[in-house]
Order: sequence, then structure tokens, then C-alpha cells
Amino acid sequence: MIYIFLCDGYESTEAVTTAGILRRAKFDVRFVGVESKVVRSMFGLKIETDISIDEVDKSNIEAIVLPGGMPGTTNLESNDKVREIINFCFKNRVLICAICAAPSIIGKMGLLSGKVACCYPGFEKFLVNASISYDNVCVDDKIVTSRGPGTAIDFGLSIVSILKNKRAASLISDGVQYKKYS
Repeated sequence: MIYIFLCDGYESTEAVTTAGILRRAKFDVRFVGVESKVVRSMFGLKIETDISIDEVDKSNIEAIVLPGGMPGTTNLESNDKVREIINFCFKNRVLICAICAAPSIIGKMGLLSGKVACCYPGFEKFLVNASISYDNVCVDDKIVTSRGPGTAIDFGLSIVSILKNKRAASLISDGVQYKKYS
């Protein structure tokens, strides 16, 4: 199961695009309502989540996804249960994926120390003891970080590549007509 955590103020492109890519790869993806069942993006898009944070089953987590956006990122960061699940994933070597401002959450938790990571410009100072990259996506061990809404397809495809394989990611890329701009 892949859980995508949503709070009011989430970045809709990052959440929905990532979910779409992962579902095309036949992953079981659940939107998790951290504060409520219906969440509103920073631009007003409402999503009715699949489950509440209390329904997350730690025994079946393949990956967690933390979309950015404001105040979505700060709302995720301030939630004890979100931080508990992040720590559980880190300790149990479960894939943690964060995009845009959300890598700051795991950075402040000290989980990026010694790792290569990227984030939305201006949030680098929160990637504590990480080697900062300006690539669209960084993969370092069991942590995937990405820069923002414009990198959401790359982010989703990177997760597919890790959890399945590069061929699966390539087939999805072709299927959605995604070609990187040069």
C-alpha cells in the first residue's frame, strides 16, 4: 500500500499527479486525511480522502508520499501521527517520498543527514546536514525527494522505478506521452 498524506493547503498537482502515476503502475494508493476526511488544496481543490490517518496500517506500507504546498507542509509537520509514521518508515527501511516543501519535514527530523536531497527553492536550509541537489528528483537509499509541481511526473516515475523497475516507469512515461524537455 502507498499512502499519500493530505492536509489542508496541500499542493494538488503533486498529490494527484503522483497518485495517477502510481495507480497506472497498479499500486494500491490511498489518500490519507490527516486532519479531516475532505481536504482543500492551496488552490481550493477538494479531495475526499480514502482513509483517515488512524486507519493507516503500518504492516502493509510500501511507501509514503508527502506532497508539499503551504500550509499543507506545515500542517503535516505539526501532526504527531505523521511524524510517528515517518519515523516508523525510516527505522523499517520503508520508502519515504517528499516533494516541494515537504522534504523540509524529514530534514528537520534529521533523517536527511548525509543524504543527497532536493526541495522547492528556499527550503534548502531545512534539509539539515543533507547534500543539496538541484536535480528534479533525488533518490538516496530509501528516501526520494523532488523540487515541486513541475517535477511531479518525474517524482512519480522515480517511485515506480524503485518499487517495480525502470521498464515499468518507461512504459508509463510513454503511455502518458511524457517527454522531458531539453
